[in-house]
Amino acid sequence: MGTELRIAMWSGPRNISTAMMRAFENRSDCVVSDEPLYGAWLKLTGADHPMREAVIEAMDCDWERVVDRLTGPVPDGASIWYQKHMTHHLLDEMIRPDWLSRLRHVFLIRDPTAVVASYLDKRETVSPEDIGIPQQARLFDLITELDGTPPPVVDSGAFLGDPEGHLRALCRALEIDFDPDMLSWPSGPRDSDGPWAPHWYQTVWASTGFAPPREASPTLQGQALEVAERCRPDYQRLHALRLQPLAGSDA
Repeated sequence: MGTELRIAMWSGPRNISTAMMRAFENRSDCVVSDEPLYGAWLKLTGADHPMREAVIEAMDCDWERVVDRLTGPVPDGASIWYQKHMTHHLLDEMIRPDWLSRLRHVFLIRDPTAVVASYLDKRETVSPEDIGIPQQARLFDLITELDGTPPPVVDSGAFLGDPEGHLRALCRALEIDFDPDMLSWPSGPRDSDGPWAPHWYQTVWASTGFAPPREASPTLQGQALEVAERCRPDYQRLHALRLQPLAGSDA
C-alpha cells in the first residue's frame, strides 16, 4: 500500500456509519466513498429499495469496475481513502481475495435490537439479511483468514459513550495519527453523499458531531424480536473483540 491507506468500513444499515464517514471526511488527508457497491447490488438483486431507479442511474453498477477503482489510486492526492460499505451489498460473486486483500478492513457493529428498531422506522419489514449481521460475521472470518489476524471491530453503542477514545484506538489500529477534527463537522449535505441521502440522512445532515448514546434499549415484539435474536450470536461474537477506547495520554 505504500503511503496510501484504503479503509473498508463494513457496517449494516441504521448504524453510525454515515457519521463515521463524516468524521473521516473532516480529516484534511482523507477522501471518502459512500456505499460504492449499492448500485451494483440493487441492479443484480432487483431489491425494492427507496429511490432504487435513481440510485441505479446515478451509480456505476458494474461491480468489477467499481472494485478496480476502490483498489486503484487514492483520489485527489489524499493519503487515506475511507470507503463506507454495507455488508449485504457484498454478493457472493464479489467476495474475491484479489481485491479484498488490498484494503484495510474495519467492522462497525451495533446491537441488533437497536438496528431492527431503527430499520423499521424506515421500512415495513426486516430480515437478518436486510441488516447485514450474518454477512458481517462471515466476512469478518474471511478477512481474518486473509490477513492472519482479526481486523478492528468498533461497537457503535460503546463508541458513542467515548468517541474520542474510540477514534484514538481506531487510528492506532490503522497506524495513522488521530486528528481532533474527526470529532465535529459542519452540518448539511455533502457532495460525497450517495444519491439516497435525501431518504436516509436527515439526522446526519442536522448533526455537527456524534450524538450521545441512547439511555434505554428499544422494546421489540413478534417477528422484529425474532430477527434481532437470530442475529444476536453473530453480534456477540464480534462484540467480544471490540476495540477498547484510549485516553489521550495512551494514544
